[in-house]
Amino acid sequence: MADPLQNEFLAELEKKSNRANHFFRTMANRPEVLKTFVPFYGAVMGRGPVDRRIKELVYLTVSYANKCAYCTAAHVASGSKAGVSDDEMRALQTEHDGAFSGPERAAIQYARELTRTASAASTRDALSEHFDNEQIVEIALVAAMANFTNRFNNGLGLQPEQ
Repeated sequence: MADPLQNEFLAELEKKSNRANHFFRTMANRPEVLKTFVPFYGAVMGRGPVDRRIKELVYLTVSYANKCAYCTAAHVASGSKAGVSDDEMRALQTEHDGAFSGPERAAIQYARELTRTASAASTRDALSEHFDNEQIVEIALVAAMANFTNRFNNGLGLQPEQ
């Protein structure tokens, strides 16, 4: 992991969050990547045409499917803030999607299939029943971002901070 004393951008990120962050410290081994990743992640996960709750449901769905402990821990916290209940998180883990609304279910099933197949051919069309093109692209970006961070963390064996 990179030392925040040797990387001003990393030091500033950790100062803002008031804690060490293994993900950022690891990515900081490629400083130019960290500098571009942070605003990109913010653009995908920040304000946009898709409700924050749906974004968190998508991120959690992907993270549970990939068994990414790091992202799951981070998004259980942010998902709770976005209104995802403990029961709903268990439902995502066990793939019991029946209690979710139609739009939520479409996004969840799309994210799960995209994670497993990289095409989501059988669930893609259901998105257009609930979302416009801009929203569908954003849902795809959230699922892709989750898959990226899951693979980065799992591939390098990163575990959540205690």
